[in-house]
Amino acid sequence: MINMQHGVRERFLRYVRINTQSNPFSDTFPSTSCQLDFANLLVEELQDLGISDAHLDSYGYVYGSLPSNVDHPVPVVCFCAHMDTSPDVTGEGIIPQVHANYAGDPISFPDNPSLFISPQNQPDLADQLGNDIITASGLTLLGADNKAGVAAIMDAIALLKANPELPHGTLKFLFTPDEEIGRGVDHVDLVKLGADFAYTIDGEKRGSLENETFSADLAIVTFHGVSSHPGFGFGLLENSLKIASLFIQSLPKESLSPETTRNSEGFIHPVHIAGKAEATAVHLILRDFSNTGLAYQRTLIRKLAEEALKTFPQSSVEVQFTEQYRNMREVLNAYPFVLDYAEEAMRRAGVKPIRSSIRGGTDGSRLSFMGLPCPNLFAGEHAFHSLQEWVSVQDMEKASETIIHLAGIWSAHRTLNYN
Repeated sequence: MINMQHGVRERFLRYVRINTQSNPFSDTFPSTSCQLDFANLLVEELQDLGISDAHLDSYGYVYGSLPSNVDHPVPVVCFCAHMDTSPDVTGEGIIPQVHANYAGDPISFPDNPSLFISPQNQPDLADQLGNDIITASGLTLLGADNKAGVAAIMDAIALLKANPELPHGTLKFLFTPDEEIGRGVDHVDLVKLGADFAYTIDGEKRGSLENETFSADLAIVTFHGVSSHPGFGFGLLENSLKIASLFIQSLPKESLSPETTRNSEGFIHPVHIAGKAEATAVHLILRDFSNTGLAYQRTLIRKLAEEALKTFPQSSVEVQFTEQYRNMREVLNAYPFVLDYAEEAMRRAGVKPIRSSIRGGTDGSRLSFMGLPCPNLFAGEHAFHSLQEWVSVQDMEKASETIIHLAGIWSAHRTLNYN
């Protein structure tokens, strides 16, 4: 008899209490040492579950595997989630709140009386009647992004170990640091991982299956002004802070802006500015679903940067672009069965699959281009990177069940030649 006694709720509540915020301005890897606290806990829990090869490497990645229990060769499949939380909102001192048997009313936050979530500002709550909703207390993010995915994977491992009759091929597990700052797979060892295909468990709405992400670049626009004592600046001083502010003000507002775009529309978004009169650097993220759209954004950035200098003849500008990730659809289109299997697994778990695009990226974006095709499955995360972040226990349980069914479906896959 199959024992489907979930432990995902208790795991999640334990995990989110550990601060794992990443830091985009750190030059260490992982970018914050607190991520290692969580990584060490996961290794310990994996070993307690009987995952004997579970370990933490020198870069902060957690690896582990579950040997095949079928008598024929099948592809090796990896399930992946990231350990860090966003630096956008504090993750220090998270106090999770469980709102049991949700009845449809607004949910308030005990430490922030002006804050609430309801089906009016979080429409997916309308599908959660009777479920158990978890939020933070109102002063921090929750960390469901992506500890809901971590908890779902760990729960699936525990259930597979408790039910050895459930068929599966060799399964690999990977927990990564620094995904939120675009470094999540910088040092992953794919040879050691040894997987043929993978799934990140880092999606939102129950049933979502994401096979497309933004393509993404980072732009750093550095303005070099002319410094002078302000008391003697007449005709000499060209303040780079003022030039940078003109540049930011010239960015599109009615289009190519996060505030005014949705669905398949891309955007340009300034995320950091630092400097003084002599030099100022503006960091921007560029996002579009097509490489053509991304190329247009790069051209526009250069044009607007040059225009900002028109009344500052002695000043100059440097523009640097760094590729962050690309639309994983370009890779996944060659492996339609990877998505078909995920949809069938959801149906077996009683979940209606919904194919969609991510207005963002996951570790799977870069893993796909590194040779490991990797779509993204739901974990039930909502209101990412905000004080309103929430998840339902039942959605995490369904994510866990989807992983188990997906492992079973892959165990019947007999073709090992994908070319």
